Amino acid sequence: MSEIKYVRGDATVPSVKGAKVIAHVCNDLGGWGKGFVLALSRRWPEPERAYRTWHRDRAHNDFGLGAVQLVRVEPSVWVANMIGQHGIRTGSKGVPVRYEAIDTALARLADDVIERGASVHMPRIACGLAGGKWSRIEPLITERLIKRGTAVTVYDHGEAAG
Repeated sequence: MSEIKYVRGDATVPSVKGAKVIAHVCNDLGGWGKGFVLALSRRWPEPERAYRTWHRDRAHNDFGLGAVQLVRVEPSVWVANMIGQHGIRTGSKGVPVRYEAIDTALARLADDVIERGASVHMPRIACGLAGGKWSRIEPLITERLIKRGTAVTVYDHGEAAG
């Protein structure tokens, strides 16, 4: 079994050959405007547009915690919008991150990336604005993706995150 590969760089520019999925965590409120999504939107308009449509039509689709939406942005690149955050602010109910939802989303993502023969690229998902702890996220990635043979690269932009 391999391990998660850690590199410095931009997760929106994976420098490997073959099919690639850029995975990130979204909230369940339809909000898109802070954090990693800004980098995605600078490169491609499609993930934001698809996410907003998915949220707007949620009464008729699977939008909700644990859901995954794959959006093709280049011939061999997809963005995975994973719903793993309840709300957008830390408050009386704690941080927005929902580990169970991220686990479910990663399990669903695994089937898609295996089908495509894709590698997965991501920032330290759910550890910024969502308030998650990498020590809880990393084992989920290992269990759901690495153990199923999917190559995963985690990008630290600039200073290494903790």
